[in-house]
Amino acid sequence: MINYLKLHQKHFNFKKFILSVLNEDLGDGDHTVLATIPANHKGKMQLLVKEDGIIAGVEAAKEIFKIIDKNIVVKTFLKDGEKVKKGDIVFTVKGKTQKLVTAERLVLNIMQRMSGIATKTNYLQLLCKGTKTKVIDTRKTTPGFRFFEKWAVVIGGGANHRYGLFDMILIKDNHIDFCGGVKQSISAVKTYLKKKKKKLKIEIETRSIEEVKVVLKTGGVNRIMLDNYSINETLKAVKLINGRYEVESSGGITEKNIAQYAKCGVDFISVGALTHHVKSLDLSLKAVK
Repeated sequence: MINYLKLHQKHFNFKKFILSVLNEDLGDGDHTVLATIPANHKGKMQLLVKEDGIIAGVEAAKEIFKIIDKNIVVKTFLKDGEKVKKGDIVFTVKGKTQKLVTAERLVLNIMQRMSGIATKTNYLQLLCKGTKTKVIDTRKTTPGFRFFEKWAVVIGGGANHRYGLFDMILIKDNHIDFCGGVKQSISAVKTYLKKKKKKLKIEIETRSIEEVKVVLKTGGVNRIMLDNYSINETLKAVKLINGRYEVESSGGITEKNIAQYAKCGVDFISVGALTHHVKSLDLSLKAVK
């Protein structure tokens, strides 16, 4: 948690986000809890796993409880990235009951989605076992929630592609078409980076073997993306590139064919569905009587 948060703290304010979403939920007060539970009442709750998967968001939950009430005590039994099964208890929390109940849904919303993403990532990465391929995410994230979704991918054993538009150059089809071609877009990027005195890795998307050939002839990039290539086309492209640049496969890759693409020898496989089409893991935060 701390390392991942430190890595992105310039671009994501954890505390500000939590306070903002709490305000969205609380408004002028949690009137149900205020009406039913005395202010001085103290209680205990436990996070219960209701289906098998990979748990994610434990460290996030600890930080959330700390923001809500620094006196809340969290006792963890399982860590981020561990396999969990139905019936497992991930952690217990003790403190002012009003605060615990108010925090319940926020913690669950974040942890359930993170755990769903981590579970899916772990599954796809296991399908690539025996190859050098790393499963990576995309920018197809929920607006405002990117930090947690990309963090979950890492917890699940995958890796982040780029965090945003600012930390890597990715020349895609629209850039190429508007700029006038593959060669022209690479040249424009190199000129821009030199002018701005920026050191950013450059990746370029290709749509055909012919475009790969143009990239190889032009040079000046770090990674070549093979977008919507068939298995045979991917094999041809990997052979043609011959280790000169990193290779990423993207587009139309699912659990049914990811192993075949990985065996082609690509370095990365990006899967948008990791963050835009994933089922949350079922968890509950219940009172311990």
